[in-house]
Order: sequence, then C-alpha cells, then structure tokens
Amino acid sequence: MAAYTKLSIYATEEQGDILTAYLSDFPFDSFDYGDGLLNAYIAQPEFVECRDEVEELLCNEGILDYYFEDIEQQNWNAAWESNFKEVEVKNRVLIRAPFHKSNPLYKGLEIVIQPKMSFGTGHHATTRLMVETLLDLDLRGKRVLDMGSGTGVLAIVAAKLGAESVLAVEIDEMAEESVRENISLNNVDDRVKSVHGDASSIKGDKFDIVLANINRNVLLADMAAYSATVSKGGILAISGFLEEDNAILVKKAKALGYKQTKHSKCDIWQMLEFEKTK
Repeated sequence: MAAYTKLSIYATEEQGDILTAYLSDFPFDSFDYGDGLLNAYIAQPEFVECRDEVEELLCNEGILDYYFEDIEQQNWNAAWESNFKEVEVKNRVLIRAPFHKSNPLYKGLEIVIQPKMSFGTGHHATTRLMVETLLDLDLRGKRVLDMGSGTGVLAIVAAKLGAESVLAVEIDEMAEESVRENISLNNVDDRVKSVHGDASSIKGDKFDIVLANINRNVLLADMAAYSATVSKGGILAISGFLEEDNAILVKKAKALGYKQTKHSKCDIWQMLEFEKTK
C-alpha cells in the first residue's frame, strides 16, 4: 500500500470548508472534518512537491496550528470506513455502504457505495447539491457526462434516474477503480462506462447533460472542452467552489454560449446550472 501524508488543521467548521476549497487545488485525495480538526490526505510523493505552497497558503490564511503525519493507506481507509454513515438527499435518494442493511420499504433510490477516501460519497455538500440538481432534471433517454466522478455517485444516480448512457471520467487512477467497483455494485454496468483520464478523454463525444463537481481552476480550464461536447439545449451543472467564484464561472459559461438557469448552495458551497443557447 502506498504511503500517505495526513495534514491536520485545527479549524472551525466554516474555516474547514473554506480551507477544503483552497486545498482542493492541490493533489489531496480527500478531506474529513470532526472535533474541530480538518484532515486532508495526500500521497507522499505528491506532498513533497507541493508542501512549500501548501504551507504558504496556510500562512496567508493565518493558520498556524496544524501538523503533518505519515500513514499507510490501509490504516486511514479502514478508520474512515468505520465511520461511514448513510446519506439521504431530499427523501428521494439514499446513499449507503454495502455493510448497511437495505431498507425494503424505502421508496426512493438506493445507491450503494463502497466507501473510499475521496469525494463523491454523498457526505460532502457539493455532491449533495449535484444529486439535488439531477433530481430536478429529466434524464430519461439522455447521454450524461460525469467529469471528476470521484466514487461514481453522480453517474450511478443519473443512470438510475433513466439516463440512456453515462460516461464517468476520473483523473485519479485509484478513484477510477472505485468507480468501476461501484458501477457493478449498483448493477448499472450496461449504461455507465468509467474512464481514467481528463478532459482530453471526451474529445469528439456528444452529451445532453454535463456534470462537473471539481474546483474553480479546473472548471475554468476545462469548461470549453465540456462545451464542445454539448449541443444547443444541453445542460451544464457545476459545483465544487465558493460564492466568490460564481461571477467568474458565470462569465466563462456565458462566453461559451450558456445562460444560467439555476443557482443553489449548501453551507459555503455553490452549484450553478446552465443551458446552452447556441
């Protein structure tokens, strides 16, 4: 198992959310928060390359109370999985782990996710925002793209809501393996395809709906690539950023021929939805 570094920062919950957004620009695999402590996990080789920048960021934010700890992946995975709880969205989608009992009386969708240390389990506000967005869309017969798919939650929800096909693209190799596992767990192998790659992986494809729950910098860099795959009338839904990022993302989307159709938020996190008009 690969060795990881855990960065632990003493912070309020609001500070933790803001720092998570900023640290997402670095190659951290995942984050968790509890008891006044934000934990961020990153592979040791990647941490060596960005440690100075991370510490500079923390200093600029006035964060002085933090520490680093080297750990083995198997240890922190097991510890995190032991605390994994079910998540329900709008009383219509229940996201649970395989070790949670299925509720035969539940009338909504049940999504089974093998918990790993990454975004996309439904616990993070941005994932919930995107699931809520999917629940408000008509996905029947649509081709959907899930960029930065994490554990594959959004791709699986889209398929269960009637999407004809879903392409899940994830840049992290370990996370992409998790997507494949979760696709099988939810019996949507016939409609969901997982790919290890980035925005270059979608060149030449066409989609009706594009989902991108990433971060501001990646969204700004790759939005043109997403747009090239969407025809007039198609939908782009994005999350993974703060309120201060809304204006620049809306401006970028409008320049690519989109009009804003929806804005929602959860805590400090934002979701923007657009329709392509040309």
